[in-house]
Amino acid sequence: MADDENHELRERWLRTLLRARNTDECIYDPYKYADNLLARWAEPQRRYHTTAHLKAVLDHVDVLEEHADDADLVRLAAWFHDAVYAPDRSENEERSARLAERALPEAGLTDEQTAEVARLVRLTITHDPADGDHNGETLCDADLAILAAAPDAYAAYAAAVREEYAFVPDEDFRAGRAEVLRQLLSLPRLFRTPHGAAEWEGPARANLATEMELLGS
Repeated sequence: MADDENHELRERWLRTLLRARNTDECIYDPYKYADNLLARWAEPQRRYHTTAHLKAVLDHVDVLEEHADDADLVRLAAWFHDAVYAPDRSENEERSARLAERALPEAGLTDEQTAEVARLVRLTITHDPADGDHNGETLCDADLAILAAAPDAYAAYAAAVREEYAFVPDEDFRAGRAEVLRQLLSLPRLFRTPHGAAEWEGPARANLATEMELLGS
């Protein structure tokens, strides 16, 4: 199954890259970028931030694509947004953005396109796009869509996040996680796209509140 999923993702990468470059001309070994990224997404320290998460975010971008100004640049940002991920480091998004800045010009994107992808990756630090930032709203909603998953899927997500932070003692993890949840619940809105606001906001807040209760907060 993993091989089938990787094959599908590699093909999605190629289609996105060629559309973004506005050409059907194949570049030298375009799959090398996908293979490098997929290897990163499959690193052993990951439990939630895996290729399954990448695929889910890409699927959610497909749902939201009409809201984006350039959905393919949003898709490329999804590929890079957790490409560098170490649970014990705080600069993952910045390092991921820099990876995009190195790779995408080589893959044939313009400086302007590369800058937009890197900007979007950095936006996932806060998930707080400005009003009217349609690309940013699309990526952030797609990344946060897991919060609105069915309760069992949300529970699996929360458990996977805990596994990624297995090096953190339980008490410290509960305190840190509760603070994250409080910050999310305090936001006037979690989702900025029309679809996200209509379909995901309510279920996400219910899941967050349930997790807070389970944490005893």
